[in-house]
Amino acid sequence: MPMEAHEVAGEHLRYLVVHPDGYDPNRKYPMIIMLHGFGASMEDLAGLSPVIDPRGYVYAFPNGPESLELAPGYVGYSWTHPERRRDPEEDEKTRGKLLGFFNEVMTAYGVEPGNAVLGGFSQGGRLAYLCGLTQPDLFAGVVALSAAIFDTEALLALLPTDRAQPVFVGHGEHDPQISVDQARMMRGFLESEGYAPEYHEYTIGHEISRQLIGDLSAWLRGVLPPLEQP
Repeated sequence: MPMEAHEVAGEHLRYLVVHPDGYDPNRKYPMIIMLHGFGASMEDLAGLSPVIDPRGYVYAFPNGPESLELAPGYVGYSWTHPERRRDPEEDEKTRGKLLGFFNEVMTAYGVEPGNAVLGGFSQGGRLAYLCGLTQPDLFAGVVALSAAIFDTEALLALLPTDRAQPVFVGHGEHDPQISVDQARMMRGFLESEGYAPEYHEYTIGHEISRQLIGDLSAWLRGVLPPLEQP
């Protein structure tokens, strides 16, 4: 059976779940959860699934709760109110919804705490930092692509004592929306707080390249190995 995507109207958020090739519901797969960027949707990152690994993971892609009309007839989504994208109160509200979603989808697929990785792109990457670094027992690692946190003091107050959680950071040198300098500052913050992020820069803009996916896939295999095939 080839990879299949299923849309689910969850209790907390709508989401897309992608089953791997040869999916067997009786086996316990590790899970990769990815959060889309501002103005995108749950479909946006689903195409990464077959490129990362088509057989060894279940993938989950939640949809941001706030809709916005980007152009006539074209609707995108945001994780927070579009006019309050960097409001700590909005972040905390969204964080609560996401924590509920994580529990829901991981329970539905029998994913044990620690057998999942949380990642995101742009705004989704910022929330991956906020939700993933603060839940090391839940997530084996955190992935932040083209993302940064602008209020690191707020994050610092939420960080656990143990800072051994693996972190993958990928950023474009020519990113016009979130500068590479901001990514470097984020790397410095993580290192100063005891993390050892695997940090990559690419000659791209605000996007995901094939080279980035290759590096990410290799990192994932080390942090959260795919389910071995029978």
